[in-house]
Amino acid sequence: MCTWVLRRVRWTVTGGDVTRRTGDVAQARLRGVVALDGPSGTGKSTVARGLATALGASYLDTGAMYRAVTLAVLRAGTDPGDAAAVASVSESLRLEMSTEPERPGVSLDGEDVDREIRGAEVTGAVSAVSAVARVRELLVAEQRRLIDEALASPGGVVVEGRDIGGVVAPEAGLKVYLTASAHTRALRRSAQDSADGRVSDVDRTRDDVQRRDTIDSQRAVSPLRRADDAVEVDTTELDVPGVLARLRELVTERALLAGVERTGR
Repeated sequence: MCTWVLRRVRWTVTGGDVTRRTGDVAQARLRGVVALDGPSGTGKSTVARGLATALGASYLDTGAMYRAVTLAVLRAGTDPGDAAAVASVSESLRLEMSTEPERPGVSLDGEDVDREIRGAEVTGAVSAVSAVARVRELLVAEQRRLIDEALASPGGVVVEGRDIGGVVAPEAGLKVYLTASAHTRALRRSAQDSADGRVSDVDRTRDDVQRRDTIDSQRAVSPLRRADDAVEVDTTELDVPGVLARLRELVTERALLAGVERTGR
């Protein structure tokens, strides 16, 4: 059985206080679940972590879970296209997730693999592994458990992925689907790869992004698509502060901040 261990985010809470203090500033805390979906290169990870940090919430990167399984598959010498073999590998893993937005990460058998799972080899195979029904069955169950455990502590949880609003957490208080032009997404991915010390080519990255979109949107189980009640936010012309401002506005509108009433709109 695939075993996931949650490293809890620990906040100091006194007497039922529902705010997190940063320096001398008291911040309202998120309550409930914010689901951020969308394809790669739309800024999901950056803004999800930023929103969770700003609102004193936990942060769950579900994509890292699929990448960790993919790394295990590759290390086992298993063909990512062999569904039965991939399922077998996924059932015998011990992985540990952190939900602390300032220090997110994932470890495989005690080894920190957060950097390795972002590499080109894993990126090229993750869509095939993610399309395996047994892998999604196992990981969706674990994602729901991790969300429940995060909600058991003060503060809500910001969850990013490709099927959060429609499958993993359909009850989320706010569902957002991030989009951006293919060119913009390729530029962002290429810049991130370069910043991480990986050789990158914009044209090749754009082809990879579009290939993965096609695979993920056409898979039989939990395909990439916007939930019916999700708010679509196009990030093509927005910088990170701009996206965060829009998300904070939506969170406030949905009355997801402790002690803040729903705004009339």
